[in-house]
Amino acid sequence: MPKVTFTQQDGSSTTVGAEDGQTILQVAMANNVPMEHACGGSGFCTTCICTIKDGQKALDEGRVSPVNEKEKNMGVEGPDERLGCQAQVLGDLTVKVGE
Repeated sequence: MPKVTFTQQDGSSTTVGAEDGQTILQVAMANNVPMEHACGGSGFCTTCICTIKDGQKALDEGRVSPVNEKEKNMGVEGPDERLGCQAQVLGDLTVKVGE
């Protein structure tokens, strides 16, 4: 089971378990981690934008899904900046939220 560490703007962090293939937003919501999502997780806004620590390395190691078309359409090119509702957890990640 992958682990996701969420860090907040105030420096606090929470580490939780995730199922392979869950989006970062789904993991946050399931574990009461505050994360904006104005469009309900449909990929039509950027309120769930987050930063993946070592984004390129995480992508290269297969710990996060590649940037998809919805993200590209919203101007998110990755690898560090991602939409939480679209980026799937495939391995251990550290994610900064609340920017």
